[in-house]
Amino acid sequence: MSDVYKPGRLLSQISFPKDLREKFDFEDLTQISKELREYIVDVISEIGNSHFGASLGVVELTVALHYVFNTPDDQLVWDVGHQAYGHKILTGRREVFHTNRLKGGISGFPKRSESEFDTFGVGHSSTSISAALGMAIANNYLGNKEKHHIAVIGDGAMTAGLAFEGMNHAGFEKNANLLVVLNDNCMSIDPNVGALKEYLTDITTSHTYNKVKDEVWKLLGKISKFGPDAQTIASKVSNALKGSLLKQSNLFESLNFRYFGPVDGHDAVGLARVLSDLKDIPGPKILHCITKKGAGYKFSEQGNPTKWHAPGVFNKETGEIVKIGPKSPQPPKYQDVFGHTIVELAEKNTKIMGVTPAMPSGCSLNIMMQAMPDRSFDVGIAEQHAVTFSAGLATQGLVPFCNIYSTFMQRAFDQVLHDVALQNLNVVFCLDRGGLVGADGATHHGAYDLAYMRCIPNMVVSAPMNEEELRNLMYTAQLPNKGPFSIRYPRGNGVTTDWKTPLKEIKVGSGRKVCNGEDIAILTIGHPGNFVQEAIRELYDYGVSVAHYDMRFVKPIDEIMLHEVFSKFKQIITVEDGCIMGGFGSAVVEFMADQGYQAQIVRLGIPDEYVHHGTQEELWEDCGFDTKAIVGTIKTMLSLNEENKKLKQNIG
Repeated sequence: MSDVYKPGRLLSQISFPKDLREKFDFEDLTQISKELREYIVDVISEIGNSHFGASLGVVELTVALHYVFNTPDDQLVWDVGHQAYGHKILTGRREVFHTNRLKGGISGFPKRSESEFDTFGVGHSSTSISAALGMAIANNYLGNKEKHHIAVIGDGAMTAGLAFEGMNHAGFEKNANLLVVLNDNCMSIDPNVGALKEYLTDITTSHTYNKVKDEVWKLLGKISKFGPDAQTIASKVSNALKGSLLKQSNLFESLNFRYFGPVDGHDAVGLARVLSDLKDIPGPKILHCITKKGAGYKFSEQGNPTKWHAPGVFNKETGEIVKIGPKSPQPPKYQDVFGHTIVELAEKNTKIMGVTPAMPSGCSLNIMMQAMPDRSFDVGIAEQHAVTFSAGLATQGLVPFCNIYSTFMQRAFDQVLHDVALQNLNVVFCLDRGGLVGADGATHHGAYDLAYMRCIPNMVVSAPMNEEELRNLMYTAQLPNKGPFSIRYPRGNGVTTDWKTPLKEIKVGSGRKVCNGEDIAILTIGHPGNFVQEAIRELYDYGVSVAHYDMRFVKPIDEIMLHEVFSKFKQIITVEDGCIMGGFGSAVVEFMADQGYQAQIVRLGIPDEYVHHGTQEELWEDCGFDTKAIVGTIKTMLSLNEENKKLKQNIG
């Protein structure tokens, strides 16, 4: 890796947006954009571990926004944040950009505590319009009416209900100084789907509309000379032409937004001039920019956009993505086990359907989408809809497997509670990325699903320790009369290479004893059970005898097994890759209290704080539930037990 990343001649003169505005003319923006793109490619190609295509697609837009608007006084909100790398480089973080998403380095997303230019912390999509509108109304109230508020949102993020809710409100607030910039590249991570995508495509590909639009604007400029009614006349002419040429009314203008575009999102000078004009137009408005994800780097432009969303380390000269890791056969990713297993199940059970909100490749439902396109659905970035749509399928006797990242399932909690669980519908929630996910950090950790799922009546809450258990839990969940069923599994690889074992039913609410022991009992849920097995092997030479129970279900929890544990052991450790507050360990403590047992229990898991970014291994260690921490906890508990015995003997 290079010790120093050298910016281009113009970029080297920009530490903050003020430098961009004071030192350069409109005509310089094209070269600055070129140098900014090259800098992103230089750094990301070497450090990997980062998003890529989204930021390349908005380089010119980023430069133009910071050139025209007086940031940070004018407040710029980036939706999701995958696209904000250029923004970070231009706002005082160029020299530390190589630490992006590394432990102790800068965040991969805008973060308020990191910079005053990061006006709103983001990570989940579709929040920008609501946040920017809140800022605009707040500043109106506080007397700062001259401030501008800009929300940059991708067309994929526009499919979420929250984006529509924000626009619906903004259209009512006529005095809100709000500009929504629609970054339209037909992509989120995978290609976009749905009616909104088709609508935007109609706008961008209508040659008649785009040709006449330019002529209309010239005509409207002449009309404006004809007195006080000119604006009303111009508006009617413009709307009539848009409606007739597109054969439909303008979606955005029906929400009281003034619509401008589409414009070339890769023309920095043209964008800057348009944005300068828009500054003088009051009220809510939307600028529709056409961009290309991965623009300006030929390999990402010509290749698979999904592959270049976050490619890892790559050779910038050849475009070859560097494969890092052992060459010997490795255990599969849990997501791929899910992807292949759902197809295997669906081949035998014609009632199984697959549903995902815009993550077919991320969760490997694309395997089913290719094999059974009529039985698998990408509903766009719309988690609430994904859950209630699945509930609708279930009312007709189908068995939907609704695959959502744990962190995104939080957005649909109400739908899980009322639309699925209250009606006791057999929807199978496969929660990918359960637990700490690594470099995406606090916005993406799946820390809470065990806690928030176990409080819902009728819900089965489970987690497999390995690939075989994942397959068997999926098999069990699709059997008749199982009701709402949650299966969570982590990001990354499993533990066995020979994972495609025969499918069999697991009795709901049953755990399994992995090994016997006499000194101490460890109860685990999910993948961290493998950490315990490593710890037991390390302690073998010390003569420590550890009993390990893989509980498999947080709800219903295996009470027969817990009676056995509490009847035999006075020292117990629980381990989970989830929040300690209200999670698996809490369920064990509740059982102990309810049944009148007494034991020393130490709960290991994610503490009651937001965990920032790093590798999964680094974060497991920081949170104190990796193999090393488990070994240390066992030693500490046993040594304290010996001290207590000696103390009691001395007192006696």
